[in-house]
Amino acid sequence: MEARDATAGAFVRREGDDQTAKDQHKAPKREQTPTRSKMEQIFGFKKEDLTSWHSFVALLNRPTDPASLGIFRCLFGLLMVIDITQERGLSNLDYKYLDGAPVCRFPLFNFLQPLPLDWMYLVYVVMFLGASGIMLGCFYRLSCLMFLSTYWYIFFLDKTAWNNHSYLYGLIGFQLTLMDGNRYWSIDGLRRPSIRNAHVPLWNYTLLRAQIFIVYFIAGVKKLDADWVEGYSMSYLAHHWLFDPFKLILPVELVSLLVVHGGGLILDLTAGYLLFFDVTRPYAFFFVSYFHCMNSQLFSIGMFPYAMLATSPLFCYPDWPRNFFAHFPSFLRPVLPLTSPGSQPSPSCVYEEIQGSGTQQRQTPAAAKSSKLRLKHKLGAIFTVLYLMEQFFLPYSHFITQGYNNWTNGLYGYSWDMMVHSRSHQHVKITYKDRKTGETGYLNPGVFTQSRRWKDHGDMLKQYATCLHQYLPRYNISDPEIYFDIWVSINERFQQRIFDPRVDIVSAEWSPFKPNKWLMPLLVDLSPWRPKFQEIEGSLDNQTEIVFIADFPGLHLENFVSEDLGNTSIQVLQGQVNVEIVEEKKNYTLQPGEQIKVAAGAYHKVYTVSEGPSCYMYVYVNTTEAALQKNFTKLYEIQERVRNGTETEPLPPELQPLMAADDDEGSEVNATDPIVRLFLKRQRRMKEVKKRREAGMLERLQRFAVKKYYTIRRGILMTAIAMRNLAVGLPPLEQLTREVAYANMKEPQAEASQDERLKDEVGHAEL
Repeated sequence: MEARDATAGAFVRREGDDQTAKDQHKAPKREQTPTRSKMEQIFGFKKEDLTSWHSFVALLNRPTDPASLGIFRCLFGLLMVIDITQERGLSNLDYKYLDGAPVCRFPLFNFLQPLPLDWMYLVYVVMFLGASGIMLGCFYRLSCLMFLSTYWYIFFLDKTAWNNHSYLYGLIGFQLTLMDGNRYWSIDGLRRPSIRNAHVPLWNYTLLRAQIFIVYFIAGVKKLDADWVEGYSMSYLAHHWLFDPFKLILPVELVSLLVVHGGGLILDLTAGYLLFFDVTRPYAFFFVSYFHCMNSQLFSIGMFPYAMLATSPLFCYPDWPRNFFAHFPSFLRPVLPLTSPGSQPSPSCVYEEIQGSGTQQRQTPAAAKSSKLRLKHKLGAIFTVLYLMEQFFLPYSHFITQGYNNWTNGLYGYSWDMMVHSRSHQHVKITYKDRKTGETGYLNPGVFTQSRRWKDHGDMLKQYATCLHQYLPRYNISDPEIYFDIWVSINERFQQRIFDPRVDIVSAEWSPFKPNKWLMPLLVDLSPWRPKFQEIEGSLDNQTEIVFIADFPGLHLENFVSEDLGNTSIQVLQGQVNVEIVEEKKNYTLQPGEQIKVAAGAYHKVYTVSEGPSCYMYVYVNTTEAALQKNFTKLYEIQERVRNGTETEPLPPELQPLMAADDDEGSEVNATDPIVRLFLKRQRRMKEVKKRREAGMLERLQRFAVKKYYTIRRGILMTAIAMRNLAVGLPPLEQLTREVAYANMKEPQAEASQDERLKDEVGHAEL
């Protein structure tokens, strides 16, 4: 093998000759391999390997140790087995695919529809068996095809679940299908000794390493976006407890700018290069591992952090598992991977005919029959080149799929555009109008669907409107037109419309290859207002809230001020608006710097009458929340006086529950005053959150294991019920009800509710 102190390339290397290197080390000095060039030391190949197609194909098919590929295959299969029950949704499949229920779905291709529920469980069983076969290396090709076909079917079936890491899993599954991943630590190797511990061609490693490099590097290039560099994309992350150590030396604003955004940018741009070289690889392992461990706590992204951790060893020397497992006790050797050096020849590789130097020359085993390029070798090289070209091209191919460009760079799922855009929605209104009767009304946003992503994507909005047009006639709305008024803020800009509210989306044209005509442009010219937003928000007290609005000429915002919001005012920042008070039937024209108060519990309309966009802000106080907090403060003071024994006056009956034990849940039930009941409930919740955060490692692991147990348990039991239904038919309804109730058994309700509250507290946005 190559000298270990050399800086080794991660994409291509001379890594198939371990025993040869050892033999040469024992041989006389004159028989050792000549000194390698600087390029070969750094990249693992010579310049001559790139001078002709023949030498390039031979390079990509160079014999390489299968150990690292085999371990990655096993880890990837294991992670996919876990992922199927969680992020792929096996444990809640019956909630996702509701048989017979009116549900609007968002497949990539409209002709794709889910199978009946029991058959969908069968699809997941096939995918599960495929992932298990990949993990064990059992009937490897068949297992890969089983996993791949069902995985992409489910992936294409629901665009609302698309994300970069789900796309990555499908790509890796596709690559493994074409690779010799079952040559090491596999059941196939036990069944077929001819492939056990056999060399694999170098392009197997090249493809995987290059794929991971693309994931990191393109994600870094996408983060060169001005919003990320200026710290607007993920500013909320700096408030997470994981960044508390950084906040000891830096203010939150600098933690967001330097650590979250600056650190993320630098790591993504450099991780692939640092993993590439021997000298920098240990440092890359540390930072990449730290980064993915943080992501596992920051985001609900399933197995992605662990999958990326599993890819890091691919950049090491391919024989690292042999050295690693050689340190284990000898009694474990029968179940551990092979640790003996060297691999047997494989027809998938191209061997050098003659190796050695001087007068003594030595032939590699089976070299004579495997030294010529075959069709499979050329096809492997062609596939590698074309695949990598396609992967570098796709993230920038959105000039083709123009219908998907809704304030982002095309389809999110294949862009490696990770975390660059954060959104907040202030106002969503769906209006229907019956063409025959003229009746107009409003729909609850999200009716007939469980997804939230339709609000941000024109293709999904078109699918949703078409679906509503099909279902509303069931409710005596015979021929509805559907209008959407959706207000979105991207990366802390003004709240503005994303789609034209005057366009009937049912009849509107949409094509993936044409620009979306009813998409409103992002008001990027107003981006410089963001520092001003922070300045204005910093000048307000804790009870005052603010919303920044931008609107287009000729449009108006109809708004209702909740009765909870007192002292609400509209102040114009730019442009000119006309405020109509609906009940008073009065109009007020406002110029920049002017403001007007609007009454609570009433409608008003804000018309943009200037030639350009108008910008204004709502300033309001949640008077109900403020009064509640004031009452809470008084109750807390009374409770403290009772605990300290300084309360001299007897408490009235409605305050008696304050004297109960802190952990007594019955005190909430016994409280007759709703304010006292809410106060006690909030106190108990805060104590639970504190207890969970201060829990030791063992308690955290136990809680994690219990949660996963009930998740996996439900998936297994519901799958068993579905397979039984397919095999022998449906049982009586009473029996089926009992079986589903048994499968739905959960951990103690207190624990479950705590999980939900903690999830809400962290406030993870949908990315």
